[in-house]
Amino acid sequence: MRAFSQPPRPVRVSVKAVIIRRGRVLMVRNVDERGHWYLLPGGGQSPGETLPEALSRECSEEIGTGVLMGRLLFVRDYIGKNHEFADAGDGGVHQLELMFACRLPRGAAPAVGAAPDPYQNGIEWLGLDRLEDYRIYPSALRRLLARPLPRSAVYLGDVN
Repeated sequence: MRAFSQPPRPVRVSVKAVIIRRGRVLMVRNVDERGHWYLLPGGGQSPGETLPEALSRECSEEIGTGVLMGRLLFVRDYIGKNHEFADAGDGGVHQLELMFACRLPRGAAPAVGAAPDPYQNGIEWLGLDRLEDYRIYPSALRRLLARPLPRSAVYLGDVN
């Protein structure tokens, strides 16, 4: 058995919403010293929450509305030590991300929610035909969302 200098962190489960409307995908816009970057809305599941509950809560916090969860599209492992943010504190992080096709409730108007993440400075609908123009995490989403969505879930691995 491998010895750790400190106990390993548990694997975190994260749920993400893929909301596509009229050839655009809804993304959370963030900012850092390099400029804007984009993520799918969503976040970590809390103990005692179902996946739909976690996704609706996270979307309410970030885009100001819950969502209606559809089918599972993509599964991604994020093992922080293998990616560019390892030196910024993500080195010990292991997150399992579940990305679901989602719809907004009838009449919902997305806007920055009441509890956005620290780097979040807006939301934006990005054209699926222009995703290569943006800094999106994971970057694999740029090509995956530019083509028809898969009929069954796709395991992406530990990609960025």
